[in-house]
Amino acid sequence: MPGLSDFSGTAQWYVVHTYSGYENKVASNLQLVVENRKLQDMIQEIRVPTETVTEMKDDKMREVERKIFPGYVLVKMILTNDTWYIVRNTRGCTGFVGPESKPVPLTEAEIASLGIDKGSTVELPYSVGDTVKIVDGPLEGFVGTINEIDEENKMVRVTVSMFGRETPAELALGQVVSIS
Repeated sequence: MPGLSDFSGTAQWYVVHTYSGYENKVASNLQLVVENRKLQDMIQEIRVPTETVTEMKDDKMREVERKIFPGYVLVKMILTNDTWYIVRNTRGCTGFVGPESKPVPLTEAEIASLGIDKGSTVELPYSVGDTVKIVDGPLEGFVGTINEIDEENKMVRVTVSMFGRETPAELALGQVVSIS
């Protein structure tokens, strides 16, 4: 348990360790306690950092919400004996991140580098230089080589050999599959 001399009086971000898979449960339980005890001014924000990832599975594109830091919850709070006790004794919480479970606040640089805000990335089963088969559109059935992947626009540029000529084609990410 922290000593009173450790308190800064201002809200800072702390990292709380949880059982694997309990991140959302810990966050919702903690949020419920904050609302019931009217502690919004002491425990200000609770986050489970996630990112949206586009996956290719079974030739279908799916957007999946994925935890950036599995097993951890970020809590912005004013550290007191009461807030420490509330967070530490939330079901599924194993303690604060820090030496001997003593809460250590994140620095501004760490907060910025963590990318707490939601981002979006695309996870594909192929990369530049791979040979792919076109499975949809007017070039369906042709085989080509990936030259460029444009994740922002969800497009892929492929060079296809047609009639003895190299022909560039721009296709949607879901129109090609990797040839294994």
